[in-house]
Amino acid sequence: MAESNFVDYVKIYFKSGNGGAGSHHMRREKFIPKGGPDGGDGGRGGHIILRGNAQMWTLLHLKYQKHVFAGHGESGGKQRSTGADGEDIVLEVPLGTVVKDAETEEFLFEITEDKEERILMQGGRGGLGNTHFKTPTNQAPRYAQPGEPLVEGWRIMELKILADVGLVGFPSAGKSTLLSVVSAAKPKIADYPFTTLVPNLGIVSHRDNQSFVMADIPGIIEGAHEGRGLGLRFLRHIERNSMLLFMVPADSKNHMKEYQILLNELNKFNPELLDKQRLLAICKADMLDEELMEEISKEFKQIPHIFISSLTGLNIQRLKDRIWQMLNS
Repeated sequence: MAESNFVDYVKIYFKSGNGGAGSHHMRREKFIPKGGPDGGDGGRGGHIILRGNAQMWTLLHLKYQKHVFAGHGESGGKQRSTGADGEDIVLEVPLGTVVKDAETEEFLFEITEDKEERILMQGGRGGLGNTHFKTPTNQAPRYAQPGEPLVEGWRIMELKILADVGLVGFPSAGKSTLLSVVSAAKPKIADYPFTTLVPNLGIVSHRDNQSFVMADIPGIIEGAHEGRGLGLRFLRHIERNSMLLFMVPADSKNHMKEYQILLNELNKFNPELLDKQRLLAICKADMLDEELMEEISKEFKQIPHIFISSLTGLNIQRLKDRIWQMLNS
């Protein structure tokens, strides 16, 4: 997934269609000078509809659409003919797309299933024609309902990627390097922070032709839950991962403190994230001897952890086995 092609946030102005007005036509034919009301109903205004598509992974196709308008319903006609409905606009979006009101940031709904459809903006109902208002005491009503007005406004769509394993760590912790080693993904790798600005997905092959999906989440920093370092944009991608693989580099000054900061940021963003299965990987372990590994293991005595090295391949297969076991437990 190329970084330039991955879009996980769009803001669009949507407008549904007006409902068509009902007709107040009176029947007038030869030899029937007073035929009574025969006005038809107005057509419904067009809806704006979102449809889930399991084959899509990005909101790129909506990036340059700033305005989306549905069609208006047509007015009713004579002989009780109903006006045509306005044209609906159906937009396909990836699974995990969250829709919010742009002004209030209120959560509206989330698309989670393939072919699931949700009405984002409801078209106005068509007005009733005068035939509906005929009564024994009013045989010739000369009024009809106007159509209901359209609905309009700015909406935000955010994408939460779906993966089995989400990599969680500080910038430059080695997440992208690990993904490039265990899968065919080719994320950008460099020795400076925030090399990864969008999530990268990789399919990790396991034994007996089995596989699972791993997501390289952009690095988290302290204060991410408050939006520091684009933290809110990054953290939401963790919500749809089945399990979390925390990564703390062996050359960290304080391994436990770094791990606790990551946990704290997840907890403040969404406490439910801590209910997910977690595994800690002490990466860049080729820098450690057995004595240092034992010392670090004592720090994490109560926390499931494993020492790995993407450079030398140390324990990479053991890591995949451990993840597969946790995903299927």
